[in-house]
Amino acid sequence: MTGFSFDSVCEDERWGSEKDLERLVEKACTAISAFVDQVPGKAQFTILFSNDAELQELNRQWRGQDKPTNVLSFPSLQGANPEFANYIGDIALAFETIVREANEQGKTSEDHILHMIVHGILHLLGYDHEIEADAQTMENLERGILARAGVSDPYA
Repeated sequence: MTGFSFDSVCEDERWGSEKDLERLVEKACTAISAFVDQVPGKAQFTILFSNDAELQELNRQWRGQDKPTNVLSFPSLQGANPEFANYIGDIALAFETIVREANEQGKTSEDHILHMIVHGILHLLGYDHEIEADAQTMENLERGILARAGVSDPYA
């Protein structure tokens, strides 16, 4: 049992089966739960499986960057509303960018999708990679989590 629950929304049929996507999210949550101690209670989040156009719009609106990206995380303002105390935020993934990156990096799409899910959840839990020391911490954590999930080092 993991310390997570989630809702998933699939806006682009190219992602495939929602059941397969939910299996990947569950796999990520199980692996993260084995490595991260500070999962708050029954942490809840929403994950959006979308496309480059949608992530470009979100990236422009929230980060001021007018380009698509692989994953965006939107941590919640925990404590702002006691009714949503366990809600840690939202994640959005872009199909085209993730598939292109997987091909360029010689990875399976499934492994790269799993990596991006893990990456997004870690952001919701407060991890970041803006400065080098934090980036190393986050990358090392990702390596361990992904190894637990049967995925080779994404940074090798």
